[in-house]
Amino acid sequence: MADDRLPDLGVAGESARRNAQRLRERREQRAASRSGLARLAAAVVGPPAKEKRLLAREKQWATGAEGEQTIAEMLAHRCPDTPVLHDRRMPRSRANIDHLAFAASGIYVIDTKRYRGKIEVTKPLFGQAKLKIAGRDRTKLIDGLARQVEAVTATLETLADDVPVHGCLCFAAPEGFFADRGLPLLRTLRINSYPLYYPRRLAKRLNSDGTLTADRARALCAEIAERLPPAG
Repeated sequence: MADDRLPDLGVAGESARRNAQRLRERREQRAASRSGLARLAAAVVGPPAKEKRLLAREKQWATGAEGEQTIAEMLAHRCPDTPVLHDRRMPRSRANIDHLAFAASGIYVIDTKRYRGKIEVTKPLFGQAKLKIAGRDRTKLIDGLARQVEAVTATLETLADDVPVHGCLCFAAPEGFFADRGLPLLRTLRINSYPLYYPRRLAKRLNSDGTLTADRARALCAEIAERLPPAG
């Protein structure tokens, strides 16, 4: 299965940046189409509610793109021997996969997040565990990760069904905050078997020993790159 082709590794955060750009263009078009009276009102009391919502969504996409780029740069620096694909298209979905790392211990589906506030997993006496960030229920993030892992597993099935696929969330530090803030430093939180990593701990995991050889990892990276093209 050896293959020396250089795959299109993708650009981290590219589709998120494009979404932010589209929203910015819509917001600017709406602002440009205001009447003179509407412009005066916006200058006094601020833009209309719809434009504020567009701005909020634009910032969310831009923040996500920055987080993905941060993680990509970290992986390139701390895991230079691990092939990584960025911003891949999900089959039959509008969603994307932020990063796919081909490490000795398996293939890692890495979903990058960038939130402010404490990250915790609560386990009630009855019912399912919940992921909470700054006190808000963010368990749906795990549902999205599970769908990504399922898609990669299905894609890999005809290529190498003996290679494990791991899913994880990696939290990039919010702008202006100390690195790795939010997660506990001395232990790894898990929910539904998926670990929640800060960047350095993710890098340590990717650099751990395993049975996937470097040549086979590169070959699988090239094959998956064709089957899951860049989302951007």
